[in-house]
Amino acid sequence: MREPKLKGTAFDCPHCSAYAKQTWTGCNAVYRNGSGFCVPNFEFAFCTHCEGFSVWFEGNMVFPLTSCAPHPNADLPDDIKADYEEARQILGFSPRGAAALLRLCIQKLCRHLGEPGDNINNDIGALVRKGLPPLIQQAMDTVRVVGNNAVHPGVLHLTDDTETANKLFGLVNLVAEVMITTPKHVQATYASIVPAAQQAAITRRDQP
Repeated sequence: MREPKLKGTAFDCPHCSAYAKQTWTGCNAVYRNGSGFCVPNFEFAFCTHCEGFSVWFEGNMVFPLTSCAPHPNADLPDDIKADYEEARQILGFSPRGAAALLRLCIQKLCRHLGEPGDNINNDIGALVRKGLPPLIQQAMDTVRVVGNNAVHPGVLHLTDDTETANKLFGLVNLVAEVMITTPKHVQATYASIVPAAQQAAITRRDQP
């Protein structure tokens, strides 16, 4: 997706989804006597394809209430999916808040994967000792660290850094894809294709 960006000459329109040229203007008000003024920090982008417009304030898109972040992996548990969707909705207003919610998603994913869920750092370490792939460890730790630092003043400036926060959504989905979706698909295919007698033989083969 070519996400909307402040002053972007073209991006995927939040109204019609077409990749289209955007024209920009500031926010001006005109009095009846003909005098006027410009409202600071407000910008409008107009889509040349559908003529819809988006409203930007201090660098963030505040209308329409849509998110450029990817949708959640369909296999995420419902409670995690709810936190993920909330993070999507507030991304434009609060990248820091979105990062903190995505950190919570990782913490809940640790619990879903069999860990206590009380200390996310310890949980990731335990998963590593159980064979968690290094790339997934890095994805989880990235979301953990950014989410932690986002709420500690002076550690990470995410106040208006939508681009950094946006990358975390893809990492959460990557963890879900590798740890939930892929095993689910493989297990279902194995159960439906490999005859039961051969499954039993394979189980005996792999017993210590």
